[in-house]
This record gives sequence, structure tokens and C-alpha cells, in this order.
Amino acid sequence: MAHIDLQNDLPGIRGLMQYSPGTAKPLNALAEILLRSDDNTLSRGERELIGTYVSALNDCFFCQHVHGALAGHYLHCDMETIDQIKTDYNHAAVTDKMKSLLAIAAKVQQSGKAVNASDIASAKAQGATEKEIHDTVLIAAAFCMFNRYVDGLGTTAPADRQFYTDRAPRRAAEGYIDFNILN
Repeated sequence: MAHIDLQNDLPGIRGLMQYSPGTAKPLNALAEILLRSDDNTLSRGERELIGTYVSALNDCFFCQHVHGALAGHYLHCDMETIDQIKTDYNHAAVTDKMKSLLAIAAKVQQSGKAVNASDIASAKAQGATEKEIHDTVLIAAAFCMFNRYVDGLGTTAPADRQFYTDRAPRRAAEGYIDFNILN
């Protein structure tokens, strides 16, 4: 049970958005732009993976599994592969560019000031563009906010990870922008 009466039984951020539609709309719009915009050279799966990784670092069960399932859906891999990336991306089947972006995301999760010039140079050396670095930092920062919103109000999260995997194709098709899909 959440720390406040959300007047609904929806899990995670879905319950919070149902409770507060006024904040749901801009939060969903931000997620839509960051994670689904076609104006990006990072794939949707890669962007979802950044959000998943930051959510795992923040120990946000709901967000890491929702976005992990979406990353798996887009990247055509299973949750065990996503788990390996969350646990040890350096030995996982991701590109060196993605490894350097996940390293930046991890620094942002600690503190924005933890990111330094050598992190940026490393990402650029692996082929990351300035836009990809920008978006990585913004996704990581946004997920810190989303994770703290979800966990700060003590929302519920289904323990069965299959719940998240089953919902991923629908979320991938519908996106984040339409608040009515939360019902």
C-alpha cells in the first residue's frame, strides 16, 4: 500500500499518474520525447536500457522491470540478458559505445557533478555523438526523478516479472503520451 491514499490499485507510476493527472501529462510527455522520439540516433531499446540501468542503480523495482521489459522487447532479448546488463554491463553483449553511455548514466545517478571530461571523451572515442551524450544525461536525470517519485510515495509493484514482460508489447505500441492508456 502506498504512503498516501491514491484512490486506485494501479502499480508504480501508473497509480501516481491516475491520482494526479495534472502532473501525469507533462511527465508522460517527457518520457515520450526521451524514450520514443524518432529524432534520436540511439534506438528506443538503448534509451529504455539507460532508464532501466539507472532504475536498477536506484533500486526502483517497478521502473527497472517496466523499462527492462521494454528494452528487452525493442532489443529482442530476454530479461536474463537485461539482468546481466544491469549487473555487469562491461561483460554483457552491448556495444562499447553503449558501455560508455551507461558509465555516464551511472555517474549522473550518483551526482551530475560526477560526470567529467574523461567520461565524455571516452564516449566520443566509442562513437557517441554529443546529442547521444546529452540524451543519456537527461534520461539518467529524469529516471532519478521518476524513481524517487515512485519509491518516495511507496507505490506497489507486482513481484512477478512476467507482468512487465507481458505488458511491454502494448506499451511499445501505445507509447507514454496518452494518459488514458493507464487504465
